[in-house]
Amino acid sequence: MVPEELLADLAVEGDQLRAAVADLPDDRWRTPTPAAGWDVATQIAHLAWTDECALASATDRAAWHALVEVALADIDGVVDKAALSGGAVPPAELLARWDAARAALPPALRRVEGRMQWFGPPMSPASMATARFMETWAHGLDVREALGLPVERTDRIRHVCHLGVRTRGFAFTTHGLPAPTHEVRVELASPSGERWQWGPEEAAERVRGSAWDFARLVTQRVHRDDTHLVTSGAEAERWLTIAQAFAGPAGEGRPRG
Repeated sequence: MVPEELLADLAVEGDQLRAAVADLPDDRWRTPTPAAGWDVATQIAHLAWTDECALASATDRAAWHALVEVALADIDGVVDKAALSGGAVPPAELLARWDAARAALPPALRRVEGRMQWFGPPMSPASMATARFMETWAHGLDVREALGLPVERTDRIRHVCHLGVRTRGFAFTTHGLPAPTHEVRVELASPSGERWQWGPEEAAERVRGSAWDFARLVTQRVHRDDTHLVTSGAEAERWLTIAQAFAGPAGEGRPRG
């Protein structure tokens, strides 16, 4: 079952990003973003494609298997190719595509029973909605930075932080490292000042600091050295240098500074 609050937060995040780009002149869609080789249109096209992939996983086994075959044929290039080709169409067409996918996804997730296939480990429909929120938020950061728009810091990023904690083992595996052997305690201060916590209170391995920093780090929107996160334990520190809340190959992350 997918919490309605999560779906509502996903809708708000998507609506706000759409509003940020909807009235852009065509040439502004070609503005480069912090993701190398991706402009604003490419970022939105990626969101449309991943929403469509999630929809296929939820509703159409044959369509999902076809997507997997394409991905397996070009594991390192499939994401870039889908985003670049998707971003090459007129902006109105691209927005209509994204609108259709993100409108269809929530009702589809509500109907899913069991776990869903994905490019990483299978996940529950609630985890899929969380992942869609994470991607929408992270790519929204890129778009707003490129366009010089302000970024609102809200407690909706709890979904990103939660996913970042849940994917700790995946981050190690993706980087070809042994799975972590110790529990970790994560204590974060939210934008509103709330205290968010994960993991056993007695854990020796610990991460403390700003939820905003943590969310940007696990989505690889900031370099580890440019955060104020504090760790206790070598395994916790190692995690923060490779943290990755998204599926797919390990990303290069953002450069220091």
